[in-house]
Amino acid sequence: MGGGLRKQYRLLGDLPVVSRTLTIFEKEPAVGSVVLVVPPGEEDYCRNELVGPAGCRKVVAVVAGGEHRQDSVWAGLQCLPGPPDIVVVHDAVRPLVNPETVKEAINAAVSYGAVVVGVPAKDTVKTVNALGMVVETLPRDRLYLAQTPQVFSFDIIFEAHREARVEGFYGSDDAVLVERRGLPVRMVHGGYDNIKITTPEDFMVAAALTGENTLLRVGHGYDVHRLVADRPLVLGGMTIPWEKGLDGHSDADVLCHALMDALLGAAGAGDIGRHFPPTDEAFRGISSLTLLAEVRKILETRGLGVVNADTVILAEKPQLAPYTGQMAANLAAVLGLSDSRINVKATTTEGLGYTGRAEGIAAYAVALLHRTSAGSEVSGRER
Repeated sequence: MGGGLRKQYRLLGDLPVVSRTLTIFEKEPAVGSVVLVVPPGEEDYCRNELVGPAGCRKVVAVVAGGEHRQDSVWAGLQCLPGPPDIVVVHDAVRPLVNPETVKEAINAAVSYGAVVVGVPAKDTVKTVNALGMVVETLPRDRLYLAQTPQVFSFDIIFEAHREARVEGFYGSDDAVLVERRGLPVRMVHGGYDNIKITTPEDFMVAAALTGENTLLRVGHGYDVHRLVADRPLVLGGMTIPWEKGLDGHSDADVLCHALMDALLGAAGAGDIGRHFPPTDEAFRGISSLTLLAEVRKILETRGLGVVNADTVILAEKPQLAPYTGQMAANLAAVLGLSDSRINVKATTTEGLGYTGRAEGIAAYAVALLHRTSAGSEVSGRER
């Protein structure tokens, strides 16, 4: 996914991918309980931030997986209550599976003991040798692309996994473990929209399929701080030489704060007070550029990038025009953008109001965001 939050925790619409997947099985009457297998050390996060808020009451255990997918499935099999008659194995990052497909696969497994969901191959498939030369063209009319869910009699899949572990065999899916024992596996037609989110482009496809493909988002930000003696004047990450500075819990950089609020607003992620409350001693005196970097992470986890931002500082004194170019460069660097995509202006209020009386400095910002192909998102609480 190109870094950032794990793909299963990123938001697809208003739900993290794994929560969206869980809700499908939560609503399926044939499913009695669910075991969620997650990266080691992330059990509490998944239980408290994903399972609970999504109302997934069927989740009876959240357990740590292993190094390989097969190890993770084995870990999940150990924790199933019962044991049950039928086991459904599904990729958490296939959140668009049709509930009817799930139901059909479960019903087929009752009759056949082992079922894999898949779709016919659309493209011609060729095998090649180590030199990249075509060796064979496979008959496309008999080729299927395997998906999940894969559904089995508990005894069949448990023994297939146990035997594979003893022999040190690793397969690319669960069905192959059953196949290698000479047991029949039934193919059930899935859907081409049952995509596995693996690459940044997959998120774009999934967003389009769920109707969550809004491309542009606009946010507006505003901040003001009082001017006081014995404080440095920090704007846009620059310390401006002047007799007064801005009073605040952090460095009181109103330009950064206005921009941060605009970015958070466009992302639908609240405001700076929510993320960096003035009651938190961790933020006392902190550079607002550091906070801006945290806002950038929030945007990235929500699958959003900055198109551009336009800002204006309202200050009667001091003269800020000589510094606006460097301010823009500072902000752009933190956001990973070219300088031309962040604009900083400065103006006076012609002696009017609190800024005109040099009692304080204010700033406004407007930001435009777009959904990125490297997008990722997490539920309302960022990690």
